[in-house]
Amino acid sequence: MLAALAALAYFSRHRIHLGDFTWRKFTHAVGQANPWLLLLAVVAIYGCYGIRALRWKRFCRHLGRPQFTEVFKGTIMGFAAIFVLGRPGEAVRPLLLARKCRLPVASMFGIWAIERIFDFASAVGLATLSLLVFTRKLSDAGANTDWLDHARPGGWLLLGMLGGIVAVMVYFRLHGAGILDRRMKQWHGKTGWKRRITTVVTGFSEGLQAIRTPSDLLAATFYSAAHWALVALAYLWISQAFASEFTLSSMNFPGAMLLLAVTLVGSTLQLPGVGGGAQVASFIALTSIFGVEQEPAAAMAFLLWLITFASSTLVGLPLLIHEGLSMGELRRLARDEAQAEVLGAHVCETSDAAGLRVPQGRGDSAK
Repeated sequence: MLAALAALAYFSRHRIHLGDFTWRKFTHAVGQANPWLLLLAVVAIYGCYGIRALRWKRFCRHLGRPQFTEVFKGTIMGFAAIFVLGRPGEAVRPLLLARKCRLPVASMFGIWAIERIFDFASAVGLATLSLLVFTRKLSDAGANTDWLDHARPGGWLLLGMLGGIVAVMVYFRLHGAGILDRRMKQWHGKTGWKRRITTVVTGFSEGLQAIRTPSDLLAATFYSAAHWALVALAYLWISQAFASEFTLSSMNFPGAMLLLAVTLVGSTLQLPGVGGGAQVASFIALTSIFGVEQEPAAAMAFLLWLITFASSTLVGLPLLIHEGLSMGELRRLARDEAQAEVLGAHVCETSDAAGLRVPQGRGDSAK
């Protein structure tokens, strides 16, 4: 998918002329946006955090019975940490959820791994549905028909990829996990990349243990679909907030799905506090696929990132402060976890006097 984004950027290079960019048009586009639709999008994003918390709670049901409010707070704090630290902050969210839910760290990283698989599959599903099922609706949304014709074969490729992901997960859950775990035992005493691979495989296997019954799979699929449908709805509302300014007045839900799918690819490139990849991907999609002028496209890409990602800090940072976690401590958590992974383990946690769990060195927390 990153290759697809790179190809889109390459073929769009002659259509983007940043030398013609004017800040006056940019600020005008931001000032003309409908604030009520933007506020509605913020509410939708916090609803998405709630759905994520419900999915995580469901994944944990074979490990314990965490409170929804604790999972919800841990989720928001985790995304706020990712905003502040960038991709290194990804490791902080499972650690925070282990603390809030009082569950093993290794199991939380396993659930995090399976959560990422469901999110990746959802992104592929969004792109596939928009390109193969809602092609006419995309044209109605103002998408470039030539681009759609060239991208449609890629939709079939993504569909095959989605089928492959499902097949691998089913096989691994039914047959492969035990076999692979036995073969990886010889690497448990190693260091460096072999232990890191062992940690990743073990975490994935731990995560799959959260899906033990057909009802577990259906619940995870339902929560994932509801979550990303609500995110796409937030994208639609943000697009409609700019409707008076440019051609996105015809933007519809399938168009918002495609815009979201492209943005998700770009979000894999994340810089601390400033994002980066998501805004660039949104900007390229808006200008190259939907034909939006550069200034309104930049304004909308900025607000998409601000609302769907940075807004987590509105509640997340006060919660982190309330928990007594400074930015320096978050960086230390991320650094310690990265160092522990090199040794093939996760940061260990033990209870402190206040009843919370705090890092205490490194080791295999699954023991």
